[in-house]
Amino acid sequence: MIFDKLKNTGLYYKISDKIKEAFEYLEKTDLKNIENGKYEINGDDIFVIIQEYQTKHPEEGKWEAHKKYTDIQYIISGEESLGCLNIDEFITDSDYDEEKDIVFGTGKGSFVTAKEGFFVIFTPEDAHMPSVCVTNPSYVKKAVVKVRV
Repeated sequence: MIFDKLKNTGLYYKISDKIKEAFEYLEKTDLKNIENGKYEINGDDIFVIIQEYQTKHPEEGKWEAHKKYTDIQYIISGEESLGCLNIDEFITDSDYDEEKDIVFGTGKGSFVTAKEGFFVIFTPEDAHMPSVCVTNPSYVKKAVVKVRV
């Protein structure tokens, strides 16, 4: 997991050309005025999902993991807690959905609070629990950029 502010994305460009392209999209796009939905950045290799929702209490959250994509979860507005757990400590409780690239499970991880302007990178080695409230449920607008590994 990587946790940082969008203004520092240049530090992570060397991870891969795809990560650099994803960050350049986040930096150059007027995300506050983009509608909810899925948008291609580079075909199926890089795309973004814009979503708005109410955060939830941790006991309502689900741990999830992906095999094909790294997530860059960027908070456009609001704040939320995001949990992270090494995949070795993740216990699956569902079958892997190949089409949606997701599996759900349980575990005990650590949480960071991401506010507007912050991002978290979750690789396939990181199970994660997004959309958790900091104290009480609240509104969040978020961009989740999916980068094929």
